[in-house]
Amino acid sequence: MALPPYSSLAPAPLADTWASHPGRYTRESTPPELPRVQAIDVVRGVVMVIMALDHIREFWSPMTMRAEDVAHASAALFFTRWVTHFCAPTFVFLSGVSIWLSARKYLFRAQTSRFLLSRGLWLVAVEVVVISLVLQWQYNLILLEVIWAIGGSMVLLAALIWLPRGVLALLALVILAGHDALPVIQPVTAGNAGWALLHNPPFVLPIAGLPPLLVAYSVGPWLGVMLAGYVLGPWFVLPLPERNRRLRWAGLLALGLFTALRATNWYGDPMPWSAQPRGLGYSIMSFLNVTKYPPSLLFLCLTLGGALLLLSVTEQAAGRPARWARTFGQVPFFYFVAHLMLISGAAWLWTRVAFGQAINFSFASVEEWPAAYLPSLLRAYMVWALVVLALYWPCRWYGIYKRRHRHWWLSYL
Repeated sequence: MALPPYSSLAPAPLADTWASHPGRYTRESTPPELPRVQAIDVVRGVVMVIMALDHIREFWSPMTMRAEDVAHASAALFFTRWVTHFCAPTFVFLSGVSIWLSARKYLFRAQTSRFLLSRGLWLVAVEVVVISLVLQWQYNLILLEVIWAIGGSMVLLAALIWLPRGVLALLALVILAGHDALPVIQPVTAGNAGWALLHNPPFVLPIAGLPPLLVAYSVGPWLGVMLAGYVLGPWFVLPLPERNRRLRWAGLLALGLFTALRATNWYGDPMPWSAQPRGLGYSIMSFLNVTKYPPSLLFLCLTLGGALLLLSVTEQAAGRPARWARTFGQVPFFYFVAHLMLISGAAWLWTRVAFGQAINFSFASVEEWPAAYLPSLLRAYMVWALVVLALYWPCRWYGIYKRRHRHWWLSYL
């Protein structure tokens, strides 16, 4: 089913939203669907496809050294991991943009607040109940990763949206620029876990009577990213030339700030770069090797700067690659859960056949690896291509289903 080009669909004027026709809808009605912004769907689809590569690498081709270890990792391994750094920040930022765009169809701000609260709690529940089970079979853990960070940020944003936009912009700036100055909480205990959930590198917290809690994503910095997207949401209803100009300059400013701060090693990342004895290429890798957990200021300047530039050139993108990316970007939650199920389930089957037992390489230590296992980036890329291809038709079907139906529960999936 061919879709009309999004460039032919101008954003709905604010005067023609649900809020301007309160008598047309009942409380049980689903608010009207506003025209989508193609750039958001395309860029979100691109980063979600790239995201699958990182998850596949963990399940299908772990290495004995860390991909970020520029003293030992190959350039191929480093950049296979590095390019996936753009995924989480872009995804969270666009979640903030989408929240602002979606809020235009509600009659009262309280409706947006209630939806954010319920949607955020739903995402946290999915992370704890579904994604934890899908990812860590053979191990007994409760995982808090990117979906938890998005859900937790939505819960906080449900309260914050009552503040003026200028205050939200200042808060986003303070979080993004200032959280690197906060001390790391060590060790994490039940008494200080609340603060650690807001700002800390990954940690494990034992819980009496429950599996240990593995927190990979602290909420605080990601709330700043979502707030930044929410504050910049109005840019996406501006005339296209003005929108693209603002996005382009914002992206260049972020990349310029990254370059200036990184070159001096003054502030913005806990891991300074240095010249590498392996040569210039590895020195460049060291320069680009910024910290994701929690995302440093320089990590966010680099990744969001690139995302803003990409958003400035994709609204009128045509051709098959743009249509494919848009297909995935229109159903992000469906794609996310489906790709983890497919990757994890296929890895369980592969290891059973190849090694006689199921091995969860994503969590297994090197000592637990079968003697016959050989790491292979080529295998990871081949599986990546097959996974993305296999998910295209289910995502296409679900995208069509969502456009043809107005069930309230579709907004949660």
